Amino acid sequence: MQRLSAAFVLAYHGCDETVAQQLIAGTPFEESANTWDWLGGGIYFWEGDPVRGLEWAHELKRRNKVQNPAVVGVALDLGLCLDLMTRKSVQVLGSAYAGLEKLALISGSALPENSGPLRRDRDCAVVNYLYETMPDPKFQTVRAAFPEGEELYPGSGFVTKSHIQIAVRDHSCIKGVFRVPPDQLV
Repeated sequence: MQRLSAAFVLAYHGCDETVAQQLIAGTPFEESANTWDWLGGGIYFWEGDPVRGLEWAHELKRRNKVQNPAVVGVALDLGLCLDLMTRKSVQVLGSAYAGLEKLALISGSALPENSGPLRRDRDCAVVNYLYETMPDPKFQTVRAAFPEGEELYPGSGFVTKSHIQIAVRDHSCIKGVFRVPPDQLV
C-alpha cells in the first residue's frame, strides 16, 4: 500500500435521483457489503467517468433497484490506497490470498469462487481478509482497472466498458459531493 500524496481524483457514483439529492445535501454514502464486491466492502465509484456512473444507474433501473437514474460526483482523496495497478499492492494482495488459503485448509472450509466477471466472491474475500488482518494504519481506498464489455473492434484488446473502479472504506476520503453538469453526461 502507498499513500498517494496529492492524489485527488474526481469519481462518480450511480444511484437514484432521490439518493443523489440526499448525498448532495450531506447524507453519508452507504457502503456495499455484497459477497461478490470485487474490491471488498466500501462505497463504489468510477474514476473520471460520469457517463459510466450513469450507465450503472440505468442498469440498476433495469434491475428494479432505482426509479430515476442519476449520478453524483465526488472529490476523492485516495489516501492510503491499495492500488491494484501497482506491483507492491498486487504482491500484498497475493500474500493475503496465501494467508486466507492456509486458513481455509486449517479450518477445512472451501474458499469462495469467482463465478464470472461481475461475481467476484473470492476476490472480495481476499481483499476483506487483508483489511481485517493487517495492522493499523489500514488502507482507506482500493483502486483497480476493470476490463468489461465487448471487443471495441474485431481483434481488439480494448473493451467497451473498461474503467477504473474505487472502493472507499474511509468516508473521510470523500472531500465533497457535487451534481454532474448535464453536458458531461453525453
